[in-house]
Amino acid sequence: MSQSKNQRGPAQRRREISDLVLTAGPASASDLAERFGVSPMTIYRDIDELEREGVLRKFRGGVTAQPSGVFESNVAYRKKSMRPEKEAVAARAAAMIEPGMSVMIDDSTTALELARLLPRIEPLTVVTNFLEALNLLADEHGIHLMALGGDYDPLHGSFLGVPCVEAVEALRVDLCFVSTSSVHGDFAFHQEQRIVAVKRAMLKAAGRSVLMIDHSKLGRTALHRLAPLSTFDVVLIDDRISPDALRSLDESGIRYEIAPT
Repeated sequence: MSQSKNQRGPAQRRREISDLVLTAGPASASDLAERFGVSPMTIYRDIDELEREGVLRKFRGGVTAQPSGVFESNVAYRKKSMRPEKEAVAARAAAMIEPGMSVMIDDSTTALELARLLPRIEPLTVVTNFLEALNLLADEHGIHLMALGGDYDPLHGSFLGVPCVEAVEALRVDLCFVSTSSVHGDFAFHQEQRIVAVKRAMLKAAGRSVLMIDHSKLGRTALHRLAPLSTFDVVLIDDRISPDALRSLDESGIRYEIAPT
């Protein structure tokens, strides 16, 4: 017999709140209280806990999974966002890789789409701190897989911190593919310092580096500067980029390639 709304335990209710917001978008506290048959005070406690865990972000009167300048969405939300665009960018990135290369990928969901394509290019050496990419490639016999350790972060599903940076610094790879949450002007930005530290180390550890972004990243704001766009050998972006944004890249002299969706 299924539980009624008011018989849900807190953990189950929070999972369902998270699933609802990830799927349907922002929700008000009053609507959630009515939907789940609990008091507004209970819903606010749920929202506080989900924000503490980094799953959702509070705004006045409600909750959202969408990013802000200081909050990156969790990996579950990011995997659902801009999927066709990320697949297109990943396909263009895969065309740059040749069998026998060493490739480093970050913990972005765009890089995860690239990871899905790597078994087609074996043999390869693949280095990553992204747990989902490690699991995806673990049984591929043609891939020499190297895991970057560190402090595991469930919000990002990856290993971060000083041990991860030091592990990256001990390596030298042919190609590095990273993404980021914001491109503003001539710079790439990210909300979190610990993510920036790992991505910067990855860029320094590569013979060539590639920034993979979908068009929604352009013009967004984020707190921490990652790197000038000129740091990257090429910026890959999907073909839904606006003419104004393309013109800005041209005027800045940034090398970019458009990935058809």
